[in-house]
Amino acid sequence: MRIFVLGVCGCCGALRPRYKRLVDNIFPEDPEDGLVKANMEKLTFYALSAPEKLDRIGAYLSERLSRDVARHRYGYVCIAMEALDQLLMACHCQSINLFVESFLKMVRKLLESDKPNLQILGTNSFVKFANIEEDTPSYHRSYDFFVSRFSEMCHSSYEDPDIRTKIRMAGIKGLQGVVRKTVNDELQANIWDPQHMDKIVPSLLFNLQSGEHSESRSPSPLQASEKEKESPVELTERCFRELLGRAAYGNIKNAVTPVLMHLDNHALWEGKTFAVCCFKIIMYSIQSQHSHLVIQQLLGHLDANSKNSAKVRAGIVEVLLEAAAIAASGSVGPTVLEVFNTLLRQLRLSVDYELTGSYDGSTNIGTKIIKAHEERQLQEAVIRTIGSFANTLPTYQRSEVMLFIMGKIPVPGIHLTLPSTGSEPEGTRMIQIMLLKSLVQVTAGFQTTNMLTALPSSFLEPLLSFSLTEDPEVRLLVLQILLSLIDRHENRPKFSNISIISDISVLKLKVDKCSRQDNLFMKKHGQQLYRHIYMGCKEPSSGREHYETLFALLGLLSVELANEEVVVDLIRLALALQDLALSTDEGLPVYNRCAVHALAAAYLNLICQLTTVPAFCQHIHEVIEVRQKESPYLLPEDVFIDIPRLPSSLEKMEGDVLFLQSKITEVLGGSGYNTERLGTPYVPQYTDEDRLSKRKSIGETISLQVEVESRNSPEKEERTPAEEITFETLKNAIVDSVGMEEQERERRRQVVVKFQKAPFEEIAAHCGARATLLQSKLNQIFEITIRPPPSPSGTISSGYGQSQSRSVPIYEMKFPDLCVY
Repeated sequence: MRIFVLGVCGCCGALRPRYKRLVDNIFPEDPEDGLVKANMEKLTFYALSAPEKLDRIGAYLSERLSRDVARHRYGYVCIAMEALDQLLMACHCQSINLFVESFLKMVRKLLESDKPNLQILGTNSFVKFANIEEDTPSYHRSYDFFVSRFSEMCHSSYEDPDIRTKIRMAGIKGLQGVVRKTVNDELQANIWDPQHMDKIVPSLLFNLQSGEHSESRSPSPLQASEKEKESPVELTERCFRELLGRAAYGNIKNAVTPVLMHLDNHALWEGKTFAVCCFKIIMYSIQSQHSHLVIQQLLGHLDANSKNSAKVRAGIVEVLLEAAAIAASGSVGPTVLEVFNTLLRQLRLSVDYELTGSYDGSTNIGTKIIKAHEERQLQEAVIRTIGSFANTLPTYQRSEVMLFIMGKIPVPGIHLTLPSTGSEPEGTRMIQIMLLKSLVQVTAGFQTTNMLTALPSSFLEPLLSFSLTEDPEVRLLVLQILLSLIDRHENRPKFSNISIISDISVLKLKVDKCSRQDNLFMKKHGQQLYRHIYMGCKEPSSGREHYETLFALLGLLSVELANEEVVVDLIRLALALQDLALSTDEGLPVYNRCAVHALAAAYLNLICQLTTVPAFCQHIHEVIEVRQKESPYLLPEDVFIDIPRLPSSLEKMEGDVLFLQSKITEVLGGSGYNTERLGTPYVPQYTDEDRLSKRKSIGETISLQVEVESRNSPEKEERTPAEEITFETLKNAIVDSVGMEEQERERRRQVVVKFQKAPFEEIAAHCGARATLLQSKLNQIFEITIRPPPSPSGTISSGYGQSQSRSVPIYEMKFPDLCVY
């Protein structure tokens, strides 16, 4: 009986399908022995020989694996997954899709387990599958579960830190596998959809952030080398870079938006470090032609956070600064002015918030109080960012940006720039200063060969107008902008300090011959520049920085834009400054008068060595030596120091301590300079606003100037009085035009009726008469314009005794015998 039972079992076993027997044979009796390789080779050969059985093999393996998982026989689970991996790697046929479904079902089963080892095992199998390029597409396969599960594993909070790290790394590898499997296959699920990106990107950022915290504990070198393999940070960064590197033009937004949301939700803008790190990875990973898309998203996010705290906005601006530096020329994109418009708008809002103390302009209870120092930090960050963006632009676009910013600078009394708060003048002044600081950043390193096109009157004249305000900070910023624009050979640092240099060759100045465009520029704008330099020295509120900047401006004009005529004008200007310091009518303090004397002496010492006229240099050096002995307070070494050594009052000075215009004219005249122009003292062209003792704003000066120009315009005197237009005149014009229209309409109607009802003979006669009239007119024209050739037979006399040419046919003409043969 026992033998019979065994025989029946053996018979049933023999009747089982071959693929099941082959699958069963790969499992050993003891799972620790591992996969039976010989039987695995047989199973692989069978699968390759009969590919239609692949789906059944997969289904049976899946059934066994599910049973082993339920019975906690994890050794057999590992063997089953190893077998699946080998079959997957070996078989690439059209039936692979059905087998893959069974494979993914088993991977899903492992990932759903609460055992970390099974989760890691399933992830490793999925990663191997992701690296396989399938020959046939799959239209119905979904990876939604895997994206969700791998993202969940990336956020694992398992108690054991080592196991937690392994689970997180497995999750990162799984996400990397999903991206590789789907990103290049248009028939697969679109991994760039927001529903997937909102899970993948935050999971990667979470691991980057946690890795940053763990690295901040600075373990010992030995621990670091051991944990480096286990740390998910490098793997996360590599996966994030790979994801961004595969992003096409239309997918950049979906990839960057979750980054912005993650930084918002976890308040990571305030720290700046992690946000900057994230966007450095983004900017270096995406294709360079897509850089401006990231910049635009950051700008839009900055606008969306306009009423957030200053720290958050400053963090976004810092990220913009770093991103612009990385993206270089591709950072701005097609909308150049829109980028700067957004940044300038944020600058203006920050000033508004600082003045009002709240984000909604009210001071109600419960309103979020604004910290002024945080807003100041934000403003400085915005200004630096504007400069960073400007440095990526070519010269012509930078000129446009300069004009754009200049148009944004508010002019009090002409247009309001802030809401009507109690501190409106202060707000206007702050915005002026912030925008001028932005211009300082934009013009830094500005290089141009044609000053006329790079600095049009529409930019230069408003800029120079701001140098007439009584605010010393505004005037200083204007001078710094002028220095950046004029300095084209990096000579500016060599004029940073005012001093008497006996030999200027130590400065190693770079001097080029003045071009034709430079000559035209100085001919057009030179007098304006001289006048504003003179007015700047005349200001009682000018300090040491102002005089040092004015000296640098004079020096740069001498080496960058000076021809013989400009040199003469600059010498006249320096002598006029000396006269200004000697005058007591202006009411300048002692320090300012000594400073102007020292400025004139330092500049004349510079220009005399640039002209290389020995007699001129000798006179200047003689005066300087006398001053060093008798009046050192008239030289820069005693004035432009931390504690100036000044006299209590300046008495009337004369003699050898002054530079003499007659002497300078004499010595330079011998070298070919224009003595007539040199001998004429420089007098600035005063306007009404210069005569005002107090200039509260540039708006008042501009309005005065417009009024004076309109009053003194010669066109006003030459204009003839216009005809007086009354109501009757307009009425008659309207009536006349209506009558003419009616007459024209009636004439057309009669013509149409005539051609419709008149007989054919009458119409033909009418047209014939018109044709005859036209022909007669043409004959008259031809007789007038076409003269007959002169006749050899002579002329005939007209009735009034005048000779008239007579046309003779050629066959009647008589030619000499020599002309006929």
